[in-house]
Amino acid sequence: MDIVITYVDGLDPVWQESYRSCVGDTINTKHFRDWGTLKYLLRGIERHLPFIRNVYLVVSGESQVPEWADRENLKVVLHRDIIPERFLPVFNSASIEIFLHRIPGLDREFIYFNDDIFPLRDCRPEDFFREGRAAAHFQRHLFAAGMYKRHSRNGDRLAREAAGLGPSALFRRPQHACTALLREVFEEVWQLEAGRLEASVSPVRREDNVNFSVFADYAFYTGRTFPHRVSNRHFSTAVASADKVCTFIASPTSDFACINDVNMPEEKFTVFRDALLEAFGKAFPGKSRFEL
Repeated sequence: MDIVITYVDGLDPVWQESYRSCVGDTINTKHFRDWGTLKYLLRGIERHLPFIRNVYLVVSGESQVPEWADRENLKVVLHRDIIPERFLPVFNSASIEIFLHRIPGLDREFIYFNDDIFPLRDCRPEDFFREGRAAAHFQRHLFAAGMYKRHSRNGDRLAREAAGLGPSALFRRPQHACTALLREVFEEVWQLEAGRLEASVSPVRREDNVNFSVFADYAFYTGRTFPHRVSNRHFSTAVASADKVCTFIASPTSDFACINDVNMPEEKFTVFRDALLEAFGKAFPGKSRFEL
């Protein structure tokens, strides 16, 4: 199995110029801010998921590739490699995610990571896939409060229709953690619903976007998942202190930690970031094969 990570460095001036030329708006810091923690995500993968075959890093362009990346081991995928030119540039994670299956050489079984999810304890292949089926854990919702839940609702509705099921007042939202996915599920949904998927693509977030959860939902509705909750602890930097998060990194009680960014004053961000980098540096002091 492989891992796919989507990544953006919002401080990259080339990326910033592209964003402003396309969108002409203020950059939303919390969506694009780089905490400098990507190398620790990769070190966690090497230590705690040693069964992984390839790790693919999906970025908008060459200027987004970290200077420390060893491209012999970290497989860099540019947006133009997987997203049709008519949709570029795109700064919307939901619209990027629906094209992940087009990564050349991608394994049938792959795990999707956002760059704020960190492996902290040993994992097993069967935590993600068993007998060709993908692990899945969903929450059911009636109301779609917030953009991410709206995208999940859109995906669930599309997946039900693609699977030949009737409408439902409730919708499913996948667990906010790394997600086990099947490449052929992407391909099937695209074959069935290409027009609607393409219509949902936009440079920046819109309420009608469909994110990758459509493929997790379709896999569930077509019997290609098994119930399993990924061992994950979610931290929002809006409420969790740096000390609390760093203590967890040092002595984790879950396999993964998701550290979710929020809008915050620059001074608070700097203090929080520096504390995280110190904690990750102690937890993962040696370079991984993904680093020069």
